Amino acid sequence: MTTRQFLSTLALLPSFAAVSADESSSFNLTKGVTNISGQVYDLHMTILYICVAIGVVVFGVMFWSIVHHRKSKGAVPANFHESTKVEILWTLVPFLILIGMAVPATRVLIAMEDPSDSDITIQVTGSQWKWHYRYFDHDVSFFSLLASSPAQINGELTKRENYLLEVDRPLVVPIGKKVRFLITSEDVIHSWWVPAFAVKKDANPGFINEAWTKIDKPGIYRGQCAELCGKDHGFMPIVVIAKPVDEFNVWVQETAAVQAKVREEEQKLLSMNMDMEELMTLGEEVYNSRCAACHMANGLGIPGVFPALAQSDMATKSERLVEHLNIVIHGKSGTAMQAFGAQLGLKELAAVITYERNAWGNDTGDAIQASQINAVLNGDDL
Repeated sequence: MTTRQFLSTLALLPSFAAVSADESSSFNLTKGVTNISGQVYDLHMTILYICVAIGVVVFGVMFWSIVHHRKSKGAVPANFHESTKVEILWTLVPFLILIGMAVPATRVLIAMEDPSDSDITIQVTGSQWKWHYRYFDHDVSFFSLLASSPAQINGELTKRENYLLEVDRPLVVPIGKKVRFLITSEDVIHSWWVPAFAVKKDANPGFINEAWTKIDKPGIYRGQCAELCGKDHGFMPIVVIAKPVDEFNVWVQETAAVQAKVREEEQKLLSMNMDMEELMTLGEEVYNSRCAACHMANGLGIPGVFPALAQSDMATKSERLVEHLNIVIHGKSGTAMQAFGAQLGLKELAAVITYERNAWGNDTGDAIQASQINAVLNGDDL
């Protein structure tokens, strides 16, 4: 590239910055849907313009000097050493530039970290590989998992447009209200990230981090775990539905009523016996959605990583039934086997354990009932 060509390219930098300033451009960030995300965008553009200005000045002076002080023009290089004025100048100017960047950046960061005076508080708990949401001001809590099936992910079925960013139960929040998030984890480090809100906060086991948002308009907003957290890290999306306040109030009341009814129905199961066919049908469904990712659909697991259930002592020996129940319900410390006691209902737990003990040729004939699950949950003897 000749000097003339380079200087022509340099002259286009401001126009590139102008294109970047267009929020619809694919070359730039988007403004998001919250006041904070707008501030982050404006800060980004301010720093970009400063960097462009620095680049134009520095490269402009450098190439002007190269052109006008070249040997072919008979330029004679100056001979000097240790100019105090130059030393002060090239220390002071960058310092002032950094101060000019730090002031707006600090203002935005302080605003991002201020969850005070919130209208609603939601606890966000990450686990391998799902999110658990609990509304502090309402009797509502649920797990949110990837909705796409393994067949869709593997290309065996038609993929939907957002097949890796769809969940079975999205988080629902009201617009125009300050929502405070208490973010933690029950196993490894995750990160709750929704770009449209300018919210990205690590979920650390044993610690609680705070974040907040105030959404300006209704819509569906998507994010994902932004911290490498294991083999299914890529299948841990976040979906948030922002509703008008009236619609949110209706949703939260209906959801609380449904969950209360589910708990009531579970208590009725304690005096009932489900038949094998019902247990196996439901158990297969639960297994494929919750267990197959690690133990495989054929029950053979991944050698050296996740143990096989097919023809295993755990799932076939009657003397290990209680141990089997405890591992599924309470998990196993020090391994990737998580506790499903809080994630699944009594019926689902009974069904999936029944399935594991009778699928793939295990054929124990054990039909686990809700009363047995409840006994293990309460620490009672079977």
